[in-house]
Amino acid sequence: MLSAAGLGSDVPHAVQHGLSTRLKTIVDHAVADYTALNLPILQGELDHQAARNRARAYRPDENLDPEFEGLPLDPEPVPGAPFLFTISGLADEADAEVPSLPPLSDDAKAALRVELKLADDYANMIGREICTLLLGHRTRIRAAVSQHVEPQVEALLEELTRSLDAPFDPRESSEL
Repeated sequence: MLSAAGLGSDVPHAVQHGLSTRLKTIVDHAVADYTALNLPILQGELDHQAARNRARAYRPDENLDPEFEGLPLDPEPVPGAPFLFTISGLADEADAEVPSLPPLSDDAKAALRVELKLADDYANMIGREICTLLLGHRTRIRAAVSQHVEPQVEALLEELTRSLDAPFDPRESSEL
């Protein structure tokens, strides 16, 4: 999708991440609507999991700002300095109190696999549609990056250049 938008490796990661996150949200919402209307077994499983999640008292890895999603909950342990507790340990304790999902029969598992494939196919179709739409806006997107993002990057680089100390003093090397 980023390629269809004309955003290559020369565009800052924050811009790429912001757009890809928003596009993924569009796909996720479309698939959720499709699933609710057309895939009853999958929707039932999602509803069970949502109820299970609501029953969990402590969910430290949910509703995070995008820049924190996927990051480890706890720092790396330091040898000889044990933790009194860990965030992930507290979350595991809360999860242990929530009952497991009900088991599925072999037929239900097979039907669920079919519905998962349909949901995945639908997500791919929506992604292709988004790519087609983005291709029509590629020039405008690149122009916006040039107008709004590149000046910010240039200003940051200029400020960084001014604030960095020289790795060595050229006068010192001539004295040696």
